[in-house]
Amino acid sequence: MEILNSIITFFMKRRFSQIEFFMENPHDAQQYWLTYLVNTADDTVFGRKHDFKSIRTAQDFKEQIPVSSYEQLHPYIERCMKGEQNVLWPSDIKMFSKSSGTTNARSKYIPVSDESLEECHYKGGKDMMCLYVNNRPETNLFSGKGLSIGGSYTSNHMNPDPESYCGDVSALIIKNLPFWAQIIRTPEVKIALMDKWEEKLEMMARSTMNENVTSFHGVPTWSIFLLKRILEISGKNNILEVWPNLEVFVHGGVAFGPYRDLFKSLIPTGNMNYMEVYNASEGFFGIQNELDQDDMLLMLDYGIYYEFLPLDQIDMEFPNTLSLDQVELNVPYALVISTNAGLWRYLIGDTIKFTSLNPYKIKIAGRTKHFINAFGEELMVENAEVAIAYAANKTGSVILNFTAGPKFIENNKRGSHEWIIEFEKAPENLDTFTEILDGKIREVNSDYDAKRAGNIALDLPLVHSVERNTFYKWMEMRGKLGGQNKVPRLANDREYLDSLLKMINEK
Repeated sequence: MEILNSIITFFMKRRFSQIEFFMENPHDAQQYWLTYLVNTADDTVFGRKHDFKSIRTAQDFKEQIPVSSYEQLHPYIERCMKGEQNVLWPSDIKMFSKSSGTTNARSKYIPVSDESLEECHYKGGKDMMCLYVNNRPETNLFSGKGLSIGGSYTSNHMNPDPESYCGDVSALIIKNLPFWAQIIRTPEVKIALMDKWEEKLEMMARSTMNENVTSFHGVPTWSIFLLKRILEISGKNNILEVWPNLEVFVHGGVAFGPYRDLFKSLIPTGNMNYMEVYNASEGFFGIQNELDQDDMLLMLDYGIYYEFLPLDQIDMEFPNTLSLDQVELNVPYALVISTNAGLWRYLIGDTIKFTSLNPYKIKIAGRTKHFINAFGEELMVENAEVAIAYAANKTGSVILNFTAGPKFIENNKRGSHEWIIEFEKAPENLDTFTEILDGKIREVNSDYDAKRAGNIALDLPLVHSVERNTFYKWMEMRGKLGGQNKVPRLANDREYLDSLLKMINEK
């Protein structure tokens, strides 16, 4: 394994020069991919409808193709799922990534081409390790195994072709990994792709606790369940007693800030590294390239052309999207992508902001539909996550999960925000926690602060502390355990709040 570690590390270091090239030539990289995507797909159903052959510039591209939501692209995707080819992309599409659907009640199926699997998802995984090696050149990462919590997949219910299937993007990646990559990962594929979460959790814990795990990959919320179960079975006090060579946790899907203290209690060492990635059903977009900073490098050579949509134009069919050379620092934009799987000017649903323009680095700001603006306060997920992490730190509490939404004005009572929080370690005084939370939101969000001033428009938040496993049971009730499913953090209505409170009250 030491020889294997040396070999893999050598090749990872070689890739870094290619990453440096697009960092130094970002606009050339994006122009290349725009030209490639349009020319490759000009004879598809979508390409003929929008006259791809006449597109010469980025401006032509913007004028001839509308920005699309999933609902607008769905008729084309459905044709692909039924087996029709050359609809959105010229190569055969037989894989479909099933979105967790946090912004939409029904599942979304995202086409995955061989090109996007190889040039985007796999490349992102390799670059993630490459950038880690660049930060930690003496790493022994590849002398052990990487543990990842995968989703599951099933046959395509719209197509009898046995080679066509749908599932979490993590499951599609694991199912199609090359032989060499399977050697350095755990658990075995049949366990990683199980569809029953609780059975999978048990088998993953028992099958990996005796492995030499050096890296761990997953969504923080579900990863915590696995780590705790391993400690229960093993009787150990912390994860380093189980995996002494563990050196990095690669996380994504939800903000890590609220979970940092909990992970430190499970993995108590200053030598442990944490690395954020931005990957989704639609593609792999960002990787934390400096472990001592909390932003991510925007990956520009993965077969994706990026546009950035000002939030005040999000409901327009032909908004004035910005190209990479037009963006500004610290301004939230909705992310619009065109990909080598046939997503064209697709509004992915995430908002990002740039923290650096040389190289281009980003942070996730939230979701286009995950916010609270019932009173003109424009509270984004990023504000909420910063504030709740701060309140937890100040009160010595540890957060497991949370969601929040509006408490509307009624019976001459002012409105407020209502929070449901599940603590691993509850604060001694919930009122103090609430005041600190409120104060931090006021500090990071001037619109919220204005509405809270003098309690004129908004009262102090109402915070419920709920018992352990409340969110787990709620996600189970909704059929959203494990995989890439995430607890929705904010909503501009009471759908999630009322569903949770009803479950709690019935119990």
